[in-house]
Amino acid sequence: MLESKTLLVTGGTGSFGHAVLDRFLGTDVGEIRVFSRDELKQDDMRHRYQHKYPELCDKIKFYIGDVRDIQSVANAMHDVDYVFHAAALKQVPSCEFFPMEAVKTNVLGTENVLNAAISAGVEKVICLSTDKAAYPINAMGTSKAMMEKVYRAKSHTTDSTRICGTRYGNVLASRGSVVPLFVEQIKAGAPLTVTDPEMTRFLMTLDEAVELVVFAFEHAETGDLMVQKAPASTIGDLARAVLELFEADNEIKQIGVRHGEKKYETLLTFEERSTAEDLGGYFRVPADRRDLNYDKYFTKGLSAELGDERVTYEEYTSRNTEQLSIEQIKEKLLTLDYIQRELDKWRARS
Repeated sequence: MLESKTLLVTGGTGSFGHAVLDRFLGTDVGEIRVFSRDELKQDDMRHRYQHKYPELCDKIKFYIGDVRDIQSVANAMHDVDYVFHAAALKQVPSCEFFPMEAVKTNVLGTENVLNAAISAGVEKVICLSTDKAAYPINAMGTSKAMMEKVYRAKSHTTDSTRICGTRYGNVLASRGSVVPLFVEQIKAGAPLTVTDPEMTRFLMTLDEAVELVVFAFEHAETGDLMVQKAPASTIGDLARAVLELFEADNEIKQIGVRHGEKKYETLLTFEERSTAEDLGGYFRVPADRRDLNYDKYFTKGLSAELGDERVTYEEYTSRNTEQLSIEQIKEKLLTLDYIQRELDKWRARS
């Protein structure tokens, strides 16, 4: 699908950007542009791929910039065919203390990326969102919910650039996530700290996150939201699974819920599930294509078209999805290169 095309990944030095390069660099893609504001991470990434794929690394181009600065985004957007917009502030506690910084990056930054993409004639933009955007209670989720509103509203304004989004849950072993924390605590002989052992979270691998974006790329219409069905587990079971993999006996210590955390996460709200199309492993939530001329909806609204079927659905959450056992969590963790590397190092040290 990317034959001779140019792909831009915003926030491209993060875990998702690395996964995109690993997924597409060996294909016939023309060029992959990595856009981010951290020159050190770009330099580390450049050296990594020069070593890993010396014959392919010329396809990677690095652009220093910030989604908050539309001119820097525009400088990277020329001749781009597709955009994966992953740049965001993602840490829940950080956004709680600095909510306006979340707004600047997650909301205004998205507006800049979309405006630059439309001006440059980009064919398709896929915006990455999070389960925390559904029924948001924290600043990060609220800013991501607004990001979704921005891309859906912008999709009404252009026919030349198709704009859609994806929403997914916790990505295992991604930067700043809990699994690397558990591994470091095991290596240090420290207790594994969990906020609430009964808290549930969706579990996805980075590869699955990339495949969701690929699925959206291939199947989403403009304005759509695409969601991948995902299993979940409690945080307590996740900690125990990591301990069993490393054959460690560290204590599990409950430290209490952090700022803005939920007991469970939601991938589809009741309202979204009511209109979603079930595509097997995915849900497609179509855009509401009505306009502001509400006079014509006085006698027939969207709910009238849905009929009684609407009330048969419930929201899709980490509480009512498939719950993984500790053995199943271990199997999922063992598919991660990060876990395999850390296990090799742990066994060598032992």
